Amino acid sequence: MGEPFAAAFAAAAAQHGAAPLVQINPAHVQLTAITAGRYDGYLRRFADAVRAYRHRVIIGFGHEPNGYWFSWGYSHATAASFVAAWRHIVNVFRARGASNVTWLWTVNIIDTQGGIEPPAPWWPGSSYVNWVGIDGYYYKPSWTFAPLFGPTIKAVRGLTRDPILISETAAGNAVQPTKITNLFAGTRAYGLLGFVWFNVDKEQSWQVTSPAAVAAFRRGVRVYQRPGP
Repeated sequence: MGEPFAAAFAAAAAQHGAAPLVQINPAHVQLTAITAGRYDGYLRRFADAVRAYRHRVIIGFGHEPNGYWFSWGYSHATAASFVAAWRHIVNVFRARGASNVTWLWTVNIIDTQGGIEPPAPWWPGSSYVNWVGIDGYYYKPSWTFAPLFGPTIKAVRGLTRDPILISETAAGNAVQPTKITNLFAGTRAYGLLGFVWFNVDKEQSWQVTSPAAVAAFRRGVRVYQRPGP
C-alpha cells in the first residue's frame, strides 16, 4: 500500500485491449488499521483515479492469505481481520463510485503438510468478490494441472461459483513447453478464465525465453480461443 494507481500504464493496457491487474498488499500495515480507516485517504485517492480511468481494473488485496509467508497471512494475522480489511476497502471504493473494479480474491494452492491452509476462513463473501485467483507453481517436473490446482478449485467451489483465474503460475525453463501446454489444457478442462504467467526470475528462472516455450504459448492461445470442446 502507498503506491498510486499507475494510470499511464493502465491506459497503455487499454489501448492493447487488456485490463490491468493491480495487487494492493498491506506490507508494513496492520489490517486492523485499515479497517479503522487510517488509510482511507490513500484508498479514496486510488479509487478516484480508478474511477476516472473508466475502463475495467482488476484489483486484489493481500494475496495468498492462507500461506504463512506474508504479514497478512495466517501465522501473523487473523482471518477475521483480513476479511474485515477486505470488506472495508471494497466499501471505500464503492462509496467513491469506482464501479469499474473487478475484485480478485487470491489464495495459494492448498498444501496442509507444507503449512498452506484451506482458504474458507479468509473468504470475504460473494457480495465483496467478483473473481477468485489461485496461485500455484510447477516446482517439480512431475506435477500436472489436476493434482496441483484441482483440490483448491474444489475448495473454492464450496464457497462460490465466481469465475476462477490461475492468477500466478510458472514452471522452470527445462519443462516450460510441456507445462505451458498442460496449463492451457487444464484451464480449459476446468472452465477457468485463464492464467497469469509469473515471467520473473525469483526463486528460479521462470521467464519464458526458449523458442519451444514461446511456440507452446502460441499453440495454447489458438486452442483456448477456439470455441467448442
